[in-house]
Amino acid sequence: MQFDIAHDIKPVSYVKSHTADMLKYLAEKQSPIIITQNGEAKAVMLDVESYQEMQNTMAMMKLIRISEKDIQEGNLKSTEEVFSALREELQK
Repeated sequence: MQFDIAHDIKPVSYVKSHTADMLKYLAEKQSPIIITQNGEAKAVMLDVESYQEMQNTMAMMKLIRISEKDIQEGNLKSTEEVFSALREELQK
């Protein structure tokens, strides 16, 4: 994903009149578009694939933070305990 200031920053008035073109651009380039209003950045448009990838990344980061917290708090199990619990679950 490469950011191109000339194409990737658009005023809201452009969005209103060129929505189909912008959607096509998003699908092809998979690069976010910054939408401005009165000269200030107000929103970001993303293609669906990039958005989903971002959501998946954030979910993974959350799981890592939870795991790190568990480690710091000493909430750990040995490999033997984990596999033993898995075997028990599989036998049910």
